[in-house]
Amino acid sequence: MTESLHIAMAQCNFLVGDITGNCDLMLSEVDAARNRGVDLILFSELALTGYPPEDLLLRPSLQLRVETAIKRLAAASHDIAIVAGFPWREDERLYNCAGVWYQGESLGRYAKQCLPNYQVFDEKRYFSVGDQPLVVNIAGVHLGLTICEDIWYTGPAEQSVAAGAELILNLNASPFHLGKQTERLTVLREHIGRLGVPIVYVNQVGGQDELVFDGASFALDATGLCVAQLPEYQAATADVRFSAGVLQAANAAPVVEAHEHELASLYNALVLGVRDYVNKNHFKGVILGLSGGIDSALTLAIAVDALGADRVQAVMMPFAYTSDMSKEDAAQQARVMGVRYQSISIAPMYEQFMGALAQEFAGLPVDTTEENLQSRCRGVLLMAISNKTGYMVLTTGNKSEMAVGYATLYGDMAGGYGALKDVYKTRVFALAQYRNSIGEGEVIPQRVIDRPPSAELAPDQVDEDSLPPYPVLDTILENYIEQDMSAEAIIASGFDRDDVMRVLRLVDVNEYKRRQAPVGVRVTRRGFGRDRRYPITSGWRAGI
Repeated sequence: MTESLHIAMAQCNFLVGDITGNCDLMLSEVDAARNRGVDLILFSELALTGYPPEDLLLRPSLQLRVETAIKRLAAASHDIAIVAGFPWREDERLYNCAGVWYQGESLGRYAKQCLPNYQVFDEKRYFSVGDQPLVVNIAGVHLGLTICEDIWYTGPAEQSVAAGAELILNLNASPFHLGKQTERLTVLREHIGRLGVPIVYVNQVGGQDELVFDGASFALDATGLCVAQLPEYQAATADVRFSAGVLQAANAAPVVEAHEHELASLYNALVLGVRDYVNKNHFKGVILGLSGGIDSALTLAIAVDALGADRVQAVMMPFAYTSDMSKEDAAQQARVMGVRYQSISIAPMYEQFMGALAQEFAGLPVDTTEENLQSRCRGVLLMAISNKTGYMVLTTGNKSEMAVGYATLYGDMAGGYGALKDVYKTRVFALAQYRNSIGEGEVIPQRVIDRPPSAELAPDQVDEDSLPPYPVLDTILENYIEQDMSAEAIIASGFDRDDVMRVLRLVDVNEYKRRQAPVGVRVTRRGFGRDRRYPITSGWRAGI
């Protein structure tokens, strides 16, 4: 007969590679759950190492460190069952595992069966495939274990139910992209519709290099109803009870299922990505060039929301083409947001460079070289201040610019992290409006949002002098980069042939720049980073 089981869902922010620290965090959660009368606590995929550990998995000492941590977990399980993910080596093969410890003993080890090897995932580089289910009995309840990708396919969950599972526990390290939570709920409800058993889904939370894990863990009963929902972008716990085949919340509070509000979710992902990158890498704070334009304005808002005004410094670096409007708007935003602000003209150093290059440039026309030199003067200033203060430089370029190469190597691309690296320009505008709609009100001057974007590297310059309008550009880019549509397919969908061919050529020839860009928060299905790997040297030409 099925008994009652009190389960804690532990949504934690782990640090990759810090096995001891992650174990400490887990044990703290175990103690808190024990004090609430919890019977079993469930952690996320590869909780001991954090996700993704990448080539740390190849380190010879990994197994020893994991074994030491597992002994600590087992010792803490004398009156509460612990379920957690970890890597495990056996017979010269490495597996992505979930283990169960109870009353000081291991009740079993499950090896992940479906290894993702697409976009940001390359688990087949490290792990071997498992082929057996694991069903354990805790307090009379038969629990089936699955790990992340397992639940996106038929097979592992069916195996568990066939082996007697009444409830499925799914351990996850599922990174965020726009629309991801809806996808998760849809897939799990399809499983429940076939199998008729509830599922408890626990996800990791936190930033890890370019990835952001949104948490948003949940529990669905046997009808697909959400009975527990954890918040996005923060560490949290929630308790559920399973009794007589029914999964329900452990308290009477109503459950509000998380529905993705695109701009809010996107903005919070960017904030968390910046916060965790800066804090986990022990930077004192960040510095950025505040130009009076919308990209740097939004980046400043993200930085302040992530770290606090006292850890953010903004520098205006005007030149002959910098408008008074830009200077005024930058100063106003810095004042409103309470950050340290200074203005340093690049004119003296630019003139020195031009003087040194006068003989080399003699008889040659003015072109983008002079524009790029302005940007590089700014990069030198920011990096010098960064070196002196220990503040990391945040770059301010967006995905649209990075896609077409509208950025300067060793200039505005100089820095440690890109907050907007995976955000199209049209979404930059939307996010700026969103940020002004929350909190203390307008922090980004409205005319920064309203005015035509310009790099201000030449007289009367605006971005759309050299690029299609951003709504057109961004749609072409999304079709090409994220949907893998061909040039002809994009043209057939209604876009001008010349625009398409020009944009796609710019994307292809600027791969060399993107390889040298800093990492940044990934929020789309395919960012410029680990999940888009195109050759720099290539004879491929856009077409069919």
